Amino acid sequence: MIKLLYIFLFAFVVTNCSFKKVVKHHGVPFLEKKQKSLIINETTSNDIRRILGAPSTKSKFDNDVWIYIERKQTQSKIKNLGKMKIFKNDVLVLEIDSYGILKKKEFYDMDDMNNIKIVKDTTSASFSRNSFIYDFMSSMRQKVNDPLGVRAKKRKEINQR
Repeated sequence: MIKLLYIFLFAFVVTNCSFKKVVKHHGVPFLEKKQKSLIINETTSNDIRRILGAPSTKSKFDNDVWIYIERKQTQSKIKNLGKMKIFKNDVLVLEIDSYGILKKKEFYDMDDMNNIKIVKDTTSASFSRNSFIYDFMSSMRQKVNDPLGVRAKKRKEINQR
């Protein structure tokens, strides 16, 4: 009976294990291949939507900027306890003019993103303890904490004694 139980547990474990890696896909599939069919000064916004679909992100400055993303993750090796690892991360940035014509196209893959330098400078606070903003916010905090001024009256009475 125990041998049968061991065989059943072993079969259960083996059938649930898969040798094929699980891949989580987010965004536009085959973005690198599809972006090659986009031609600057010829492709229209309708063509872009037909080829790539709706953009992941849109922004409007002087021209429209459409951003498309493709990201693939898979589980890492057993020694990392199966944490998800990114193995493909592509970004396509398209700039479209007011007539709906593609004017600029930039494609970034993981190697390009690793080469981007991020500035480590920080900005300092623009107020000090003697500034108008600090004084105003302090008085507002005091009024919120003690709207009737009861604490201030009690402090005066204690100090007078």
